Amino acid sequence: MRVLVVTAVPTERDAVTRAFGGAPETVAVPGAEVHRRGAFDVLAGGAGPAAAAAATAFALASAPAPYGLVVSAGIGGAFTPLTPLGSPVVASDIVAADLGAESPDGFLPVTALGFGRDRFAPPPALVREVAAAAGAAAGPVLTVSTATGSAERAGALLAAHPGALVEAMEGFGVAEAAARAAVPVLELRAVSNAVGPRDRDAWRIGDALAALTDAFGKSAPVLEGWNRHDHRNRA
Repeated sequence: MRVLVVTAVPTERDAVTRAFGGAPETVAVPGAEVHRRGAFDVLAGGAGPAAAAAATAFALASAPAPYGLVVSAGIGGAFTPLTPLGSPVVASDIVAADLGAESPDGFLPVTALGFGRDRFAPPPALVREVAAAAGAAAGPVLTVSTATGSAERAGALLAAHPGALVEAMEGFGVAEAAARAAVPVLELRAVSNAVGPRDRDAWRIGDALAALTDAFGKSAPVLEGWNRHDHRNRA
């Protein structure tokens, strides 16, 4: 079975495909195109959890053969100093950090409202193996619909999700679509900026994209091997 990798934008998609070398084959899917190289299909699905979920669902539903693994990939903001700029991160938990409701007592996650879910846990063995291969930290990655722009909001997120390493905008959407298709999911990010007050001059997008390429290059054999043996139930 093949591996589906979903990024937000084409620059992230291209950073992933560079890890596999050579020119990728372009394959049309509903509403987008997939760059195929070896066992990997890489799709730029759009920014935010809704676009990511829709693109992933279309790709999974239209594939001529089932995928064995879905990976949400790209760059993201880090809760420094926990995660340095330019470093890779693998999600131990994919968390919908702002899905829920405000209340007089503070934010209530969707699970506290009695419906839905607010996190997915990728296969722990796969998280460990990819983190070791890529030299990546492993920890919770938060999915938000609005990128954090203040120290106060960054502090509130960390208080609600202790140990969170990275904030991004697509992982939970990708995971939701993958779960409905009964396909395991992983999230792999590279850090481009610190979560908090927006300072574009301090962002290191080029370094993060290079780190994303390097992380996929190192982890591709693990992903292929794990997928080939269909280790869906490994702990």
